[in-house]
Amino acid sequence: MMKEFKYVIKDEQGIHARPAGSFVKAAASFPCSITIGKDGKDVDAKRILGVMGLGVKCGQEIVIKADGEQEEEAIDTLSKFLEDNL
Repeated sequence: MMKEFKYVIKDEQGIHARPAGSFVKAAASFPCSITIGKDGKDVDAKRILGVMGLGVKCGQEIVIKADGEQEEEAIDTLSKFLEDNL
């Protein structure tokens, strides 16, 4: 069963390089497939170029989806990361 989490970016710079790098590293530590999406376009959350390529700005909503082994832990970890950092 796929898990998902919606989040509105609060950082004035949107998703920029430093937090994006940490987010990708956190996502990559889980075995399940994880995507990050905006406006119906989903990219692999474990690839920095994909995450940066979404060009997420302050006030925009993203959707994180995790599917597979440890999906619950992945969503818990990544949602907390977003709340703390973005």
